[in-house]
Amino acid sequence: MGFDYLWFSNGLGFGLETWAATGAVFDGKQFHRDKVFETRKALLEFWRLFRAECPTFRVETRGTNQTTGADLAADGVDLRGIYQGDFNILPPPNSPWAALNGDFGFELVGYMSRIAELPADEYLFRFYTHDPWWLNSPWLDRYGRAPHDIYLPMAVARMDAEGNVAPPTHLNFLTIDDSFGNMPKQVPDEVIPHILAARYASPDAPGPTVWVYPFDEYHDWADTQPERLEEIFFGDWFIRQAINEGFPLNTVVSTVGFVTSFEKNPKLYRESVLVTVVPTPNSIVEETLIRFVKNGGRLLVYGPITHAGEKFRELLNVTATEPLEGEFELESRLIPDTLLRSGVPTTINHRPLFCGGGLETVVNNSADPATKVRAVMKQNDKSRVAVVSRSVGDGKVIYVRGTNSADFPGGHLLRPDDRNRFFLGGSLMRYALQEFDFRFLVTKRGSGVAPPVIAVARSNNAFFFSTYSQNTTAELKLRFPQGAPLLLGYETIFEDSCSTYRLPRAEHRECRIFVQQEDFDTTVFCRERTPEELEITRRLEVNGLKNATVYIYPDTRITKDELNAYVNADRPWRTGKVAVEPGPATFGHCFVVRDVTGKLVVSW
Repeated sequence: MGFDYLWFSNGLGFGLETWAATGAVFDGKQFHRDKVFETRKALLEFWRLFRAECPTFRVETRGTNQTTGADLAADGVDLRGIYQGDFNILPPPNSPWAALNGDFGFELVGYMSRIAELPADEYLFRFYTHDPWWLNSPWLDRYGRAPHDIYLPMAVARMDAEGNVAPPTHLNFLTIDDSFGNMPKQVPDEVIPHILAARYASPDAPGPTVWVYPFDEYHDWADTQPERLEEIFFGDWFIRQAINEGFPLNTVVSTVGFVTSFEKNPKLYRESVLVTVVPTPNSIVEETLIRFVKNGGRLLVYGPITHAGEKFRELLNVTATEPLEGEFELESRLIPDTLLRSGVPTTINHRPLFCGGGLETVVNNSADPATKVRAVMKQNDKSRVAVVSRSVGDGKVIYVRGTNSADFPGGHLLRPDDRNRFFLGGSLMRYALQEFDFRFLVTKRGSGVAPPVIAVARSNNAFFFSTYSQNTTAELKLRFPQGAPLLLGYETIFEDSCSTYRLPRAEHRECRIFVQQEDFDTTVFCRERTPEELEITRRLEVNGLKNATVYIYPDTRITKDELNAYVNADRPWRTGKVAVEPGPATFGHCFVVRDVTGKLVVSW
């Protein structure tokens, strides 16, 4: 017919059921393990037959609305086999489903899980401007002209095996015309500036958290341990809920890429918390993760430990016992969100079908002084560990067993539990970051208010916060190990050593200043100032400080001698200059000024 380019839409080539959480293997009630190989064979045969007849067509793919793990466990989709089949395709981009239901957790998990490994060094970002099939123009109606579905997925980046941060190589729009073939100028005029702003701030370093995605492990387990399909299914769905509950995650590296990049540069992930599942026993991944922690690294592990090796159980100081299921009471020593009109629900429902099995984890050696149990789930006279942290030399590992608080009533996706009645298990991932001196807490009127979705990307040594607030009455309380982040252009009130913000529906803000100071009922802010001085390209003012320690993150190339700091001074910058010191190596390329009261102006 003369085609020279094809777009495989709506999951073509990537599953038998490309829209729902169920499929040929999982029917919503049980996993039919015997069907895994049958469906995998059928999908790979499609690609072989297609390429035999159409060997040269350029092919781009839409993929499914699911994730790598969810597709594999529910529908037998062998994404690794497709990627490695030399079919000359571009991998699926981010799904547009967040435009329909605000489920950014599922969009980001799907995107990251599919780019952890690639058929080549190329992948897509796609934005949903118009829809030619349905009478809607998402930018104007579904998004309400808010750019959250630009800044959140464009904060995503993958790490390759060389340790390089690789942003997307291709940009797609669906579509340039609306359902009637019109091309209203308003849409590109408004969308393009946001696309460019997000691209200017493309990640160029690992984020504060890095997902070490078990791309090969999931496929290997489906091959040789099909009894672990429930665990594969749970893993991606749990991280989906964690992101929807405010866990900041937007950098991904495959387990293979992590091992190789860490060997090449042991300091590459020094500023990041690695997030991953329990590794395969006696594997190079297990050995490298243990070495990472013992060398001072920070590791957050989630998922069942039923198949954990002895070395990793020893690292976590946990073991498996009789699995429990059903409703539990959560007892936590972690700081919860603040609810103004009610208490935080403490009942949590653990369904083995959606949680990789029953709750099986207990502490192995309770006398170990390096181990701290931070949360347990109790049922009558029995209890199981929900969150435990353990210091190992200069490093620390946190284990979150994980409850995917959701069921499947039918339809397309798993349905989260009613947050007015139940505690959602994904929140424990965000709370667990407190053990690494992070705070991502929310103040809200009631338990029914969803927390903001957050991505924190590193670009030119800055921290870029991209957020989606489903409910704009929710207030964020933020703190990092180096202090409370000051979002450029915003005022904040310090509370519990955190900066506080009530953000609009979509936000994308730069942060180069972190402050440590006692709580005062004063307004602190960071704003842009004009350079007005030769050889100065940037000037920032921070005001409202009281006996503060201030950490400054200038551009990547700036040295100590090129950074200026002035206390309670103004133009022409002849007085008030103070010395800056290099910050701790674990905080990255930063500088510190101590004991500042009043106004601090920095320039470079």
